[in-house]
Amino acid sequence: MVSEHSDAMDGETAALALKILVAGGFGVGKTTLVGAVSEIRPLRTEELLSEAGQLVDDTDGVDQKVTTTVAMDFGRITIRSGLSLYLFGTPGQDRFWFLWDELSQGALGAVVLADTRRLEDCFPAVDYFEHRHIPFVVAVNCFSEARAYGAQEVSRALDLDRGTPVVLCDARDRDSGKEVLIRLVEYAGRMHTARLLDSVG
Repeated sequence: MVSEHSDAMDGETAALALKILVAGGFGVGKTTLVGAVSEIRPLRTEELLSEAGQLVDDTDGVDQKVTTTVAMDFGRITIRSGLSLYLFGTPGQDRFWFLWDELSQGALGAVVLADTRRLEDCFPAVDYFEHRHIPFVVAVNCFSEARAYGAQEVSRALDLDRGTPVVLCDARDRDSGKEVLIRLVEYAGRMHTARLLDSVG
């Protein structure tokens, strides 16, 4: 007969927590996505944009933005029983990219948020994850005032490696954000399994 304590221990052993990065350009919606899907109060490290920062931060197209992430955002979501995702939102400005190496340690994969009005802003994140062989999906945050593009068009414009998923989403909507994360977990799982089989073979 198995004790309740053993059952509890088995449950703890079976629980899986995965680290996911949420990256992309300045003002693309990273903080919004983490906040929308997180089941805990998200940790945010935002500061007001200053006049000095305007000299180095490109606010073209995000004129209404008044704060910026200076370290990271953090949230957590349970995808299903026994599977939780810890979300780390990266800062978008060039001057904070030194934090990315630290944040990416041990990450299963990443979501690269894209804004079709400023698609070039997500090139650095795409390059970063491609060069480090970290699986990622591109999530196009569909702003109402932006022209609508299909997933294939975005994939071609970003010159993504074949098979890299592109999904359309609304970073403000919890269900939409959750679908993006599920897509990433599925894709990253396939990539890691394929690499493991290659190394064994």
